[in-house]
Amino acid sequence: MSRTYRKGEGDKENIQVRGVRRDPPDLRRLARALIELAQLQSEADAEKEHKRARRRDSKEGDPTSDSHGAGDS
Repeated sequence: MSRTYRKGEGDKENIQVRGVRRDPPDLRRLARALIELAQLQSEADAEKEHKRARRRDSKEGDPTSDSHGAGDS
């Protein structure tokens, strides 16, 4: 919240707004939140890489996706 102070009278009023002091941020809580976000991002990246590797492995074993042609003699 902020406090509003009015100075002057009449048509021309100067309004000043000052911020109310707040408690400092909880750095321990912020650190935990950042660590949790980093862990979630790492897990998502690992899952994405795992799916990519599974797709690549399944394509290598598929005879229809052979890029060398029909006969490898």
